[in-house]
Amino acid sequence: MKFIPRNAKRRDLLKKIAQASALVFLGPTQLAFGAKLLAVRMWPAEDYTRVTLESDEVLKVSHQLLTNPHRLVVDVEGLELTNTLKELVAKVKSNDPYVSQVRVGQFQPKVVRLVFDLKESIQPQLFSLEPVGSYQNRLVFDLYPTVANDPLMDLVRHSSKKSAALDLEDPIGAIARKEALKQDKDGHSTHKTDPKSSYKRLLTIAIDPGHGGEDPGAIGKSGSREKDIVLAIARKLKEKIEQEPDMRSYLTRDGDYFVPLHTRVNKARRVQADLFVSVHADAFVQPHAKGASVFALSQQGATSTAARWLANKENNADLIGGLNIKSQDKQVAQLLLDMSTTAQIKDSLKLGDAVLKQIGSFAKLHKKNVEQASFAVLKAPDVPSILIETAFISNPEEEARLNDIEYQEQIASAILKGIRSYFAKNPPVSKSRQI
Repeated sequence: MKFIPRNAKRRDLLKKIAQASALVFLGPTQLAFGAKLLAVRMWPAEDYTRVTLESDEVLKVSHQLLTNPHRLVVDVEGLELTNTLKELVAKVKSNDPYVSQVRVGQFQPKVVRLVFDLKESIQPQLFSLEPVGSYQNRLVFDLYPTVANDPLMDLVRHSSKKSAALDLEDPIGAIARKEALKQDKDGHSTHKTDPKSSYKRLLTIAIDPGHGGEDPGAIGKSGSREKDIVLAIARKLKEKIEQEPDMRSYLTRDGDYFVPLHTRVNKARRVQADLFVSVHADAFVQPHAKGASVFALSQQGATSTAARWLANKENNADLIGGLNIKSQDKQVAQLLLDMSTTAQIKDSLKLGDAVLKQIGSFAKLHKKNVEQASFAVLKAPDVPSILIETAFISNPEEEARLNDIEYQEQIASAILKGIRSYFAKNPPVSKSRQI
């Protein structure tokens, strides 16, 4: 029998214990540091810029804001510097309002550092999203401006020529608007308007292209994305409205980026919209479903099973697009969405009926009457609101039609005619608060 020194046995035993301990210790560490980066995306917009890192595991991050110059430094644990991550550098667009460039590097072993060189000071929101739909774990950076843009004042500036034209026929209204625009040093109006006063004003139509950014909406068999088609239709509708002497339009999004449902509602109310029109392209599990539909809000339940199914699907847009549920305005948003009124629904049904009749003059309708369901995006308490499903993108024939510029023009023209018909029977109430 071969003799083994006692010290050697002790060393082997200690070595085995150390190896076992290492395995126990390294197990969780390997899980934490074993994330694989699947994709990087960047969505610049006037409201904010979104950066998304998609991975197969949850990522741990820390961040800090630096000044002189303005920078956002983000350290991501559990990642190695890969070509996928390096792609983020090339995704910065020259027209990004907030980010001038991105630098990436291996800061420490298993720690990647991202440095966002900023064009101005920002208020970042960093949060994680659980897997949903086709997405796995997402780490999201939303870069908001320190001082948010005022959509109403932007709208006033862009429509100043139209307002001036109305003033030629309405000198009293010109004086009223001039006084309403007077501001003190803090930016607050110094003019107290008489609630009984009235004057000519531009009608404001809020146009809401559904989905956007992380949320593509429905996807047709040929690969058409709902978010792209409805934005094209919305832009055409905006162009037509801008040609009207007494109307102006406002887009809740004018690019490929995500807008939460309650933010769409808030935007319409902030510009003091007279009407809210949300544009979509329907989808169903069966490819033979076809035809356009118009929906209004319901407080009593959906008018059909299909309407309920569609409302649930559209209301899930926040889950797909990625909403920061920890944001401070969550409670405020929920209160807003619970404030829908009977009067708003009544006017919405009138508007929906007028638009549906115009669309039905040239296109097949899925339902001949305006349907109702609890759509979150229609819950502005004081703005008549409708949601238009322009056609079924899940139907190959209608998908091709939705991509046809002529059909997009027809849909936009029909919506405008419907709006005109609605106002002809339901003259807008004078709003002395509106500028």
